[in-house]
Amino acid sequence: MAEKTKAGDSLMETIKTIFWALIIAGVFRTLFFQPFWIPTGSMKDTLLIGDFLFVNKMAYGYSRHSCPFSACPISGRIWAGEPERGDVVVFRHPVTGADFVKRLIGMPGDTIQVTNGQLTVNGTPYPQQDAGLFTEIKEPQGSQGTEPACSNAPVEQGGICEKQRLIETDLSGRSYATLNVSDFPNRHQDSTNVYNVPEGHYFFMGDNRDNSQDSRVSQQLMGVGYVPYENLIGRVDRVMFSSAGRSLFYFWTWRSDRFFKKVE
Repeated sequence: MAEKTKAGDSLMETIKTIFWALIIAGVFRTLFFQPFWIPTGSMKDTLLIGDFLFVNKMAYGYSRHSCPFSACPISGRIWAGEPERGDVVVFRHPVTGADFVKRLIGMPGDTIQVTNGQLTVNGTPYPQQDAGLFTEIKEPQGSQGTEPACSNAPVEQGGICEKQRLIETDLSGRSYATLNVSDFPNRHQDSTNVYNVPEGHYFFMGDNRDNSQDSRVSQQLMGVGYVPYENLIGRVDRVMFSSAGRSLFYFWTWRSDRFFKKVE
């Protein structure tokens, strides 16, 4: 009987340990840093498919979207912090509810337009400096097995896929890399109407400009559109580590040069 009692006590202690570990992990994830795994190439080459990072949730304060399933009992935003132009941000998609990561391009009240691939904000074209080619292998990438778009298409499997790399500088003087696949002026990504960002909303774009679902597509068409302030989850500051394989557990595919890499 004593042995059964000890076994029962041991089981209860294990259950309690797991319970409190989950509570602590949940509080940490909600209040401080949320893990995020990059599944698509829309932010190349700033973020690559397979990058693993922690989202700084303290940067902008907290809203109902700070909790899993948008379950935080918060109206509006508390301990609010203002995002800065050029931040790389994880936010909740206003229509689908999925978590997206993009670069903050437009602040409330801004006017935005893309003309033949050049971004103009508040009437000022962003300068673009040629930074050579971004190259990668033409093969399925990440857990979704997506293949990259190539400016030198057609490219056979295993061949070198190329894209033009540009350094863009925004109104605040912040510079970052963008990728260009095509120069077709009639592509909706490369030539747009003028967007007027409403108060309390933000405009986001992917750095991989020709391969990004972002604010250039309206919410009526299931795009991102203008993102409300309360939908911002946090800022991306650093890549913790990165895997070029289909899973983070494929340690032999880890990219050692991206460990603790600062996100510009």
